[in-house]
Amino acid sequence: MKKVGTYLRKLTLTQQLVLIVVLTMTFFLFFIFGTISFNVDRFVDNQIYDLINHKQRDVIFNFNHNVDPEILYGAPDPNIVHIIRSKDGQYISNGMDTIESNLLTQIRIQMEAIELDQTINYYYKDSRLYTITNIPESNASIATIISRDYNDEFKNMLLNTVINLIIVIIGVVFLILLVWVTSIIHPLNIIKNYIEKIKRNEDATLIINRYDEIGQLAGVLVEMNEEIRHQEKVKEEMIQNISHDLKTPIATIKSYSEAIKDGVYPYETLEKSVDVIIEHADRLEKKVFNLLTLNRMDYLTSEQIDTNHEFELKDIIEQVIVSSKQLSPDVSVVMNGEHSLVYGSEEPWRVVVENLIDNALRYAKNEVVVQIDDHTLSVYNDGSTIKEERIDQLFRAYEMGDGGQFGLGLSIVHKVVTNYGYEIKAENLKEGVMFTITRVEK
Repeated sequence: MKKVGTYLRKLTLTQQLVLIVVLTMTFFLFFIFGTISFNVDRFVDNQIYDLINHKQRDVIFNFNHNVDPEILYGAPDPNIVHIIRSKDGQYISNGMDTIESNLLTQIRIQMEAIELDQTINYYYKDSRLYTITNIPESNASIATIISRDYNDEFKNMLLNTVINLIIVIIGVVFLILLVWVTSIIHPLNIIKNYIEKIKRNEDATLIINRYDEIGQLAGVLVEMNEEIRHQEKVKEEMIQNISHDLKTPIATIKSYSEAIKDGVYPYETLEKSVDVIIEHADRLEKKVFNLLTLNRMDYLTSEQIDTNHEFELKDIIEQVIVSSKQLSPDVSVVMNGEHSLVYGSEEPWRVVVENLIDNALRYAKNEVVVQIDDHTLSVYNDGSTIKEERIDQLFRAYEMGDGGQFGLGLSIVHKVVTNYGYEIKAENLKEGVMFTITRVEK
């Protein structure tokens, strides 16, 4: 069975279509010569009996009205034989001598045995059909026998008609399926060529005028390619900015260290020169920490993320506020609220709070407000609003922010809260910007 599945998966859509049509035709043929054949036999027998009864009624009418023997049996039909037994026991017929003796003897016995109250249909062993009916008005009875050849011919004609009809239907369905599959294969080949060009890093255009799933797939692929190219461009810019940001503190640390080694103090005294080295080392440490944090959150799986541990975030926020006041003493940072339960681990949430408050301090004019509640955190600053077209891009990794700084901080925030089952959004208020983290309802 596994080999069959492997074989089917290797077939093209056209080959699969041909295989389906062949299997369907085979099934129908077996079905026709099996189940349908039996039903056709019954249908043919009923039709033949109806024909016999119709012919017989005409003969009975003529017999009761004493018409001439030449026209008693109606239009000549070599396939139908009528045998009439009169009240005096005499037999008259339009072809009794053509009936074999065994069947004729059986018919005579049946006609003489009892008086029939209704028409009775009989089935002879060689598939021949006949009917016996009483004629009360003339105290007689009549037997009508139809040729086996007529029965077989009618059945074959019906079967051929059914088979031809099914073949025509299957052919039409095959053509429809072929057109349909072709309409699928062609855009799929276009999509395939488009992907291969992207893989070779060539310029590619994909235009498919469809509104079904294939058209939606094409649209998604185009959007994905545009997003990939955008991310590549942003990453290139990010690498250039990281290189520039790292170059300055590294160069400063190196030059100050070499100067101190030579007994020269670049910034007045030894202590102040060392403080400059420590400050630039702290900058480097923070940048590297942000990069490592983002990378670690990207590679964490759902099994490795603890979303069941719950703790109060308030203490962490207070600690971050105390540290931040030293960086921006002119900006007021306040926290409102008492309850602050969140799911997750403390250290990643500390990074979230630090990045949100640092970001708010960078743009605030006079005030930063942190509002807390269980599973809800918002950070407001009264600085300039964000351009609407940039709001959806704030949380992308490596996205450049105002002032030429790459946005690792907010991308880390987005990654952490998403992993813990929360969502973050930014919105412009009348005066300032608010970032809000809320729990995602499952």
